[in-house]
Amino acid sequence: MTRDEIVSAARRWIGTPYRHQAATLGAGCDCLGLLRGVWRSLYGTEPMDVPNYRADWRDGRHAGDLLAAAERCLLPAEGEPMVGQIVLFRLGATILPKHCGIMVGDLRFVHAQEGLGVLEANLTDGWRKRIAGLFEFPGVML
Repeated sequence: MTRDEIVSAARRWIGTPYRHQAATLGAGCDCLGLLRGVWRSLYGTEPMDVPNYRADWRDGRHAGDLLAAAERCLLPAEGEPMVGQIVLFRLGATILPKHCGIMVGDLRFVHAQEGLGVLEANLTDGWRKRIAGLFEFPGVML
C-alpha cells in the first residue's frame, strides 16, 4: 500500500459527523472510528475488537488503551510526522494520548472533532506540542 492510498482513504471521511464510538463512513465516527474505518478500507477487516470507552477524555479508566492498541497494531515511527502516518495526541493536561489523526500533507492531518465531525486541519504548534506518538500502518511502501 502507498501513502497516497492512505491519504485518499482518510480524506473520503471528511464531512462525516462526529459520533462517539461509531466508525461508519458518512454516518458518524469519533477519532478512533476514523482510524478504524481507514484501516478497514486498507485491509478489509479490523485488527481487534474495541472495548467500550467514554467520550470524556478526562476519564482515566482507559488512559493507556489508545497507545497500547497503537503499539499492538501499528509500527512505531520517529522524527517529523510524514504523510500517511498516524499521530497520537495528548489532550489538556493528560500524559497519555487520547486523540488521533492521520497525516495527509506536510503539515495537514485528518481527524474527527466533537461538534465538527471529520475535517482536515493544520498541524499547528498547538497540535505539535501535544504529539504523544507517531505510527505507520503495516505494509506501507516507503
